[in-house]
Amino acid sequence: MGRISTISFPGLGIGEFTINGVALSFELWGRPVTIMWYGIIICLGIFAGFAYFAWRARQARISFDDIMDITLITVLSAVVGARLYFVIFFGGFVETGGTFWENLEGTLYNIIAIWNGGLAIYGGIIAGALAVYLVSRHKKIGFFKLADMAAPAVMLGQLIGRWGNFCNGEAFGSETTLPWRMGLCNAQTGYETIYVHPTFLYESLWNLVGFILINIFYKKRKYHGEVTLWYFAWYGLGRGFIELLRTDSLMLGSIRVSSLLSFLLFAAIVPLLLVLRVRYEKLAKSGSIEYQEVVTIPMLLGISRRKADASDTGSKVVPEAQAESAEQTCGSAPEKSTAAAEASAVSPEQNQNPTESSQGAENPVQTRTADAPAATPDTVTQTKREENPAPAEASEAPEASKAPETPETPEAPEETEKTENGANH
Repeated sequence: MGRISTISFPGLGIGEFTINGVALSFELWGRPVTIMWYGIIICLGIFAGFAYFAWRARQARISFDDIMDITLITVLSAVVGARLYFVIFFGGFVETGGTFWENLEGTLYNIIAIWNGGLAIYGGIIAGALAVYLVSRHKKIGFFKLADMAAPAVMLGQLIGRWGNFCNGEAFGSETTLPWRMGLCNAQTGYETIYVHPTFLYESLWNLVGFILINIFYKKRKYHGEVTLWYFAWYGLGRGFIELLRTDSLMLGSIRVSSLLSFLLFAAIVPLLLVLRVRYEKLAKSGSIEYQEVVTIPMLLGISRRKADASDTGSKVVPEAQAESAEQTCGSAPEKSTAAAEASAVSPEQNQNPTESSQGAENPVQTRTADAPAATPDTVTQTKREENPAPAEASEAPEASKAPETPETPEAPEETEKTENGANH
């Protein structure tokens, strides 16, 4: 892996300039430690991805503590997975022969020496996805919901991280005469200037376009997991073709492993996206998808019919608690209006016999104004007792029988007359 590279873009009018891949060197516990620009740029990509993920998670009302837990576990798992993938397949582990433990003993230092550079994106994606799944189960947050927030964050980290390959003078393509060809001279080229495809730049620009398109599409997604599928389809298509141009691909016979995986990923996901979209539209037209229900990939495939919960709703899905509150509000409004109409209405018999209505209103026990509370079983029982008092109660509380004679009695006929006049309108 070259440390100092001389680079140029003659077709673009950019002359030769030198890049030292080493950012810092020092000793730690008697051993030399080298910090590469590659590692620094990777860290910048991770930080940018974290900032994006945190922004999306806060929009989804995920707590900051959960955001930090998810990020730390996922990033650490992804880095370990990417490093292991690189060490196993690109670090000579599978080519040295010998037993597993003999090879492992000789590569232990290389496994942890991430500052020397060397990460494989597919190892990071596999380990990171597994970590997100386990954390989502522990936190009881939808896996596909988290995946949709993490996928664009990963793409943002990728488009930044590829510039680490540029600083290392690696991950370049075959020789070409195209106007945007890159002149490169370092240890990997035998210190001879060759003009190659800047594949690191191709992938960075491809991810930039994908990141923009996915963010435009984000609010238009129909179900949780759709953004993730589009990420894999977009990245798989671009990586498959770009890998065909590279000179450092992992080969299985005459097959480029990364290209094969990328094209298989694209070929599997595109039909799945079409099937899921057709099923979603079909269910939406039939009314099978409730408005407060979280729609996920397993649901569209008929694997799960889980309802929404407070932690699993998306930008287009209303939480179940809010939906129930809205239903109660909508349901109680007609009841209140009906009760008000019944309270203000007067029967035809009262219109025909206003005298009887007035006589009935003279008894305050039988008359109830519009503002009085509705009768309950206790008040009905109390009224009956007041109309037919027991002998013991009459002797012990003679004043209770005089309760109906209150100063408010003369006002009752006026209210009755208002009611009659209102009913006549």
